[in-house]
Amino acid sequence: MADITDPVLEAYAEAHTTRPPDHLLTLAEETRATLGAPQMMVGALEGRVLEMLVYALRAQWVLEIGTFSGYSSLSMAPGLPPGGRITSCELSPVHAAAARAHIAGSPYADRIEVIEGPALATVENLEGPFDFVFIDADKTNYLAYYEAVLPKLAPGGLIAADNTLWSGRVVDESDRSDDTRAIRAFNDAVASDPRVVCVQLTVRDGVTLIRPSLPTAAGGR
Repeated sequence: MADITDPVLEAYAEAHTTRPPDHLLTLAEETRATLGAPQMMVGALEGRVLEMLVYALRAQWVLEIGTFSGYSSLSMAPGLPPGGRITSCELSPVHAAAARAHIAGSPYADRIEVIEGPALATVENLEGPFDFVFIDADKTNYLAYYEAVLPKLAPGGLIAADNTLWSGRVVDESDRSDDTRAIRAFNDAVASDPRVVCVQLTVRDGVTLIRPSLPTAAGGR
């Protein structure tokens, strides 16, 4: 993953962010040592951002699309209010098994459920409403995931989509890969969708926050 912010500033920001607990440090070490593509893990800085969002929303039900090794789920869990829960969707049996093992050894095993299988099928079988949705799975299905969860989002809910700057490749006109084109299409669709209000952040690899539009006296956003 290419840096989209100055690495020195990124390191400074991480150094001035509350240190991850030991179980997340161990998870990160084991992910780098045992799983392919460890860069898919959200990491310490983004993990704290996700926790803060869950905490600020007082999200009772969090839906995660893309579990990987469980770092993001376990980052969000401390922000849950009493009785809050996380449902995480994971297609890969290898990743699901790794995540479940880390979750089981954490203080939050009773708050996180990993459901193995295609996420779209899982979401279809969940009624919602979801207070917070984190999308961080295969990029070619981002728009499909967005359309699946938006009708099930709580009125005060929030969607966060990861990797929306795609290591800067979204602005590289020579990059015509399927993933890059899918992220561009997702970004364009969300930015022009009258149903929502969004902001694209330059946290790590780009995180887009999306909320439902609220009616105004003038009928605008």
